This record gives sequence, C-alpha cells and structure tokens, in this order.
Amino acid sequence: MAELFWLSDEQWQAMAPFMPTNQPGARRKDDRTILSGILHVIKCGCRWKD
Repeated sequence: MAELFWLSDEQWQAMAPFMPTNQPGARRKDDRTILSGILHVIKCGCRWKD
C-alpha cells in the first residue's frame, strides 16, 4: 500500500502534539492515516461507507 497522506510532513509535525495519547481501550491506528482518510472523504464528497 502506498503511503499517501493529505498532510505534508511539516503540517503533520504541527498537529501531532495535539493528538490524544495513552487513552484506555483498543490500540489506536496511525493517526496520520486516519486523518488523511477523513480529509479525503470531506474533500472528494464520497459517501462515508465507501
């Protein structure tokens, strides 16, 4: 799988300190990948379940 992100390295470095850490529950996935997926859905207008 290609490592494609909507955020540049500089943008991610600015946002990374604000991501939650050490929360109870299931292990978190990669925040940058999840955020890129959310931005893709918002920008492209596709249905969330797609």
